[in-house]
Amino acid sequence: MLEQSVINKLIEIVGESNVETSTTERVSYSYDATPNFQALPDAILAPQSTEEIANIIKLCNEEKIPIVPRGSGTNLSAGTTPLAGGIVILFKHMNRILEIDEENLTATVQPGVITLDLCNAVEEKGLLYPPDPSSMKISTIGGNINENSGGLRGLKYGVTRDYVLGLEVVLPNGDIIRTGGKLAKDVAGYDLTRLLVGSEGTLGIITEAILKLVPLPETKKTMLATYQSMDDAAMTVSAIISQKMTPTTLEFMDQPTIEVIEAYAKIGLPTDAKAVLLIEQDGMVEVVDRDIKRITEICKAHHAVTVEVAKDEMEAEQLRSARRAALSTIARLKPTTILEDATVPRSQIAPMVKAINEIAEKYSLKICTFGHAGDGNLHPTVPTDARDREEMDRVEKAFEEIFQKAVELGGTITGEHGVGAMKAPYLEMKLGKEGIEAMRAIKQSLDPNNIMNPLKMFAKDTRKRVVL
Repeated sequence: MLEQSVINKLIEIVGESNVETSTTERVSYSYDATPNFQALPDAILAPQSTEEIANIIKLCNEEKIPIVPRGSGTNLSAGTTPLAGGIVILFKHMNRILEIDEENLTATVQPGVITLDLCNAVEEKGLLYPPDPSSMKISTIGGNINENSGGLRGLKYGVTRDYVLGLEVVLPNGDIIRTGGKLAKDVAGYDLTRLLVGSEGTLGIITEAILKLVPLPETKKTMLATYQSMDDAAMTVSAIISQKMTPTTLEFMDQPTIEVIEAYAKIGLPTDAKAVLLIEQDGMVEVVDRDIKRITEICKAHHAVTVEVAKDEMEAEQLRSARRAALSTIARLKPTTILEDATVPRSQIAPMVKAINEIAEKYSLKICTFGHAGDGNLHPTVPTDARDREEMDRVEKAFEEIFQKAVELGGTITGEHGVGAMKAPYLEMKLGKEGIEAMRAIKQSLDPNNIMNPLKMFAKDTRKRVVL
């Protein structure tokens, strides 16, 4: 626990109403959306400005107190779980859209802005902020930046990293720096902006971001193709991309996922299909019409059983919402749901899904697989029960084999969820010892006291840790 003298200093910085040390509040922020990881922080702070955050960090650096920046807690890699105690920082007071610059096509925001709120605000001005993680209704921009979040539109538009032009950041020593800006070009020194995006709060705290916007597409169309063969669905994905078309969305769901989504949403998804592809294209009317026609032909040429285009936006939104609800619907099956995140080259989707199914059978597990087929990002998800240690051991072994297979196929252990504590044991699979040491050197140079989100990325023994 923190000494009272330290708590008093924190109260001086942010005010008594913005410091919480009660057990109830500390338990509320002892976990995120990652199952089986929990640890109590010593205090919860809600600063109101960059200067307050800088003063908090200076104090914590002097006292060697761990700091965990936290958005809405939707993290799926235990990235915002305070495993070393210390302080959790909330951004509920720093949640304003500071500017929407229509001349430079940028938005300047504080880290606590809800992703969907930003999307809606810029769309009112005929603009688009493309990153759209499934948690966008509650996730924050700061959390998205820390994790370099992806989303359904990632195939065509890219991920969060591709839309961060500049940052205001408080470093672990309390210094405030600004990187980038409203610029189309900037090669002045190291690209600190890119380094900080996806750093999971281990190198500093983001207090402001300049984000790139694009013009809102003229129109969009959504379609659903069903298959009785996983290979046919995977080959369709490759064929679409090879025809030099880039759909906005190209999502995949396997039969177990379709079954649980339909049982919940009841929108007419074909539960007898082995796989479905949810495909969306946006742009100029004539381009969208042409692409949807060509994609339909490709789907049929690769043995799609049915190909249906949504008749209106309401039906299209039903399909998108059903895909976004995949995790929450699977979570209805058992007390614990573990959703993982492995990415392979899109040409390896079929072998990867086949391997996942074989691993599920090997360990007698139900694994529902869905994800962003267009960019090879799959989410194998296991409904289980953390109280059943024997089954949990099988789950751990299954996911280790899944990550090994992804790397073997030229992929990675995470495409958008981050490393956090959950993936830390597997990071060396992807980067090797040399890569880990290079990252560690950067961390040590900026954060020699290791106060920023410790026990993340580099720790190798935290995957099964549950502490209260």
